[in-house]
Amino acid sequence: MTTSAIRLENSICFVTGSSRGIGLATARTLLEAGAHVIVSAASEGPKLNELVDALRAEGGSVEAIGCDAADPAQVRAAYQRIFKRHKRLDLLVNNAGVLDDALIGMVSDESLTRTFEVNALGAIHHLQAAARLMMRRGGGSIVNITSIVGTNGNTGQIAYSSSKAALIGLTKSAAKELAPAGIRVNAVAPGFIDTDMARQLTPEVFAERVASIGMGRIGSPSDVANAVLFFASDLSAYVTGQVLGVDGAMLI
Repeated sequence: MTTSAIRLENSICFVTGSSRGIGLATARTLLEAGAHVIVSAASEGPKLNELVDALRAEGGSVEAIGCDAADPAQVRAAYQRIFKRHKRLDLLVNNAGVLDDALIGMVSDESLTRTFEVNALGAIHHLQAAARLMMRRGGGSIVNITSIVGTNGNTGQIAYSSSKAALIGLTKSAAKELAPAGIRVNAVAPGFIDTDMARQLTPEVFAERVASIGMGRIGSPSDVANAVLFFASDLSAYVTGQVLGVDGAMLI
């Protein structure tokens, strides 16, 4: 393996839902690889601007675009800004997502609609717009962040797991359709990752989840980010339509 194979100099990368957690770790990893990274959150405001300042202070080439994935008009506007400024896009990381746990009989219409608008439909809208830009330059890479609950399900998460399962179908269908255009589409399926969401669990449930992991530890956001970097880099130049689990043997 050569160091140059994982370098992303001169690449324009868009990471949705990148204000914290896996998205932020991914943005930092891509910046360290030399990419110009566009970070994003549902709205553009002081917090997002502060994030950009912090990442620039770390030495990264970064900018921000506020974009609610549930709003197709905002998604289109985001890519218009990218085209106007850069004329191209090399990598999309479809990470924006929401989670609202509820047992089957308690899932509200509002929760179901919002979950699918962001996690599934939003990802499709981003992929459509990104693919158009990538076709202009003759290729690119799209990475969808799904979840192990999208492959195996979980009690109390029918909306979330269904939306994440939809991303797997999106990944495989888009990979087949976009391969002739030189666009690779893959997915990363994280397991139990140390994010704000995980830390909201009770100590008992948290310990139970960790105990179910073969490697005996919770995953870090950077574990997921490194998998994204693989799909973004030339190391995966002949890889498309794949779903890579990052779960520390939680499912095996």
